[in-house]
Amino acid sequence: MGAASNYPIVLKKIIDDGGYLPGQVFNVEETSLYWKRLPDRTFISQDEKTARSLNASKDRLTLLMGGNAAGDFKLKPVLVYGCENPRALSGYAKPSLPVIWRSNRKAWMTMSIFHDWFINHFCPAVERYCAQRNIPNKALLILKNGPSRPLNLNDLSSTVRVEYLPKETAALYQPMEQGVIANFKRYYLRRTLQQLVRATDGESKPTVWELLDKFNIMSAMGNIAEAWGEVEASTMNGAWRHVWPGCTNNTSLPPAETVEKITRDIVALANEAGFHSVVEGDVIQLLDSNQEDLSDEDLVWLEQERASEAVDDTDSPPAPLQLTTDHLSDALTYIDQVVDILSVNDPNRERSLKVGRLLQDAVSCYKDLYKEKIRRQQQTTLRAVLICKTEPPTPSV
Repeated sequence: MGAASNYPIVLKKIIDDGGYLPGQVFNVEETSLYWKRLPDRTFISQDEKTARSLNASKDRLTLLMGGNAAGDFKLKPVLVYGCENPRALSGYAKPSLPVIWRSNRKAWMTMSIFHDWFINHFCPAVERYCAQRNIPNKALLILKNGPSRPLNLNDLSSTVRVEYLPKETAALYQPMEQGVIANFKRYYLRRTLQQLVRATDGESKPTVWELLDKFNIMSAMGNIAEAWGEVEASTMNGAWRHVWPGCTNNTSLPPAETVEKITRDIVALANEAGFHSVVEGDVIQLLDSNQEDLSDEDLVWLEQERASEAVDDTDSPPAPLQLTTDHLSDALTYIDQVVDILSVNDPNRERSLKVGRLLQDAVSCYKDLYKEKIRRQQQTTLRAVLICKTEPPTPSV
């Protein structure tokens, strides 16, 4: 234990000898997420607490999450699901998803998936980060050893060095386990419940399972991306306080009252949606349950469920989604109308101006896309006209 407890000193020497900046030192860790699981008492009636509800709560995915010690760069999460082509993804281009999409039968991280991520995603991401900040293209990746970690990572890149945490103290020194992943899961649960609250607001309220039936892997993916975005830079930086205290700021890590507030928010949302008797202990128990292993029976059930939701290979592939100029024009017009309504009717002019700017800034990428599509259409039309003018007339018979 003595040698392991001195690991921060060993790591500091590696960092100093390699000349690594906090922005060049990374950590990643995988975690399970039961993406449809709610607290045990979040069922409006006992009739809904059926085998169906219990099975749905066992639908699991694995995430690989991480970032650098500076806290200013979070890596795009890797999502490992038990089905490669679920119907919810039909028409979407996988490279454009907010996660790196991978799959295997048990929804586990594997050596081949980790190898692919390291070569094709992590190393290029480090190179882009370093180029943007005009610092040398090099990185130190700190990992907890495990069955999904290839043994030859240090042979795969000339710019990335990989170091493994001492096995007996990994739980203390692993940065992503120092509040980062736990906070992400709180944010994820809060966002999921916020969606349920919005969906149950009205006279014809659907049941819990009508809502959860519509809550598919694409819905979960959106919540994962948004929740990961909510994890603050100070939390990412403060997670290194045990293994590399010299790189952390005094304001790092959210205070305990912030964590408690998120938990209270979750309880309030659950009750607002009609899920009675939920208390903070239920939320804590739910977050802890994400580390549970599934039984063989559970895995068999999940395989059957995922087979039923997969796109049939014998079917013709679904047409990719198309965002046309008409779609863009309608959407941008609606945004302008919303801004106008707020501007004309809100007595708080400062507020309406602020919201108007935020909305316009948020859709600026779609404005640019619309202009580019119109430009291409005009070029195509002009080219067609020029071709018609240069072609010789068809001789009369």
